[in-house]
Amino acid sequence: MNKKRQSKRRPGAAKDNVPADLHIIGGSFRGRRLKYHGDPVTRPMKHRVREALFNLVSIGCKGRHAIDLFAGTGALGLEAIGRGAVGATFIEKHIPTARVVEENIAALEVQDRSTLCVTSAFLWGKRDLPQEEDSAAPPSSFPPPPSDVPWIVFCSPPYAFFVDRQEDMLELINALVEHAPVGSIFLVEADERFDFNLLPGGVAEHRKDPGWDVRTYSPAVVGVWEKNG
Repeated sequence: MNKKRQSKRRPGAAKDNVPADLHIIGGSFRGRRLKYHGDPVTRPMKHRVREALFNLVSIGCKGRHAIDLFAGTGALGLEAIGRGAVGATFIEKHIPTARVVEENIAALEVQDRSTLCVTSAFLWGKRDLPQEEDSAAPPSSFPPPPSDVPWIVFCSPPYAFFVDRQEDMLELINALVEHAPVGSIFLVEADERFDFNLLPGGVAEHRKDPGWDVRTYSPAVVGVWEKNG
């Protein structure tokens, strides 16, 4: 039950980048408002980017388990549930923001389908993903995501993480790719400073080619990839 979208706004960015009315765009919760405390630590994804993102995966949420890394308000994971995801895991380190996620989960009455992990996404990736054979892994604090259904993973951290913490970001995404069931879908939001070729599978040269389908919604750059084997 958590969703953290840390401030990706650059210094001097216009204040209208922050949505005044944060709401669910589609699915069974369409039009439902979400709470957002306005703290600059958390930057909700712009509505137009979120809409484009869900248009890219179409009905891909249905039957999958959503993982909302850096969850912020929880908008991505909650939108996924409303579009047919069987449940969602929200990762949010910032405690005041995690409380907002919890309130949004309760407002939509999806507590039975939501798990809120108040922890660092980087620590969660090392500790709480399935690690049956890794005896050196630290003890798990939260239940791992289900392994019997494919996932839909949303990764939208502060853009600076792809520069200042690039190694940690790549380690986290690689761990998720390794453990994800076949059929899992990954959606990563960065900006133009990040090279999607660094991710497993590389960038597709053409839309139907294997690899990450990378699209620009300035300043956001979004990559979509499906694990097929």
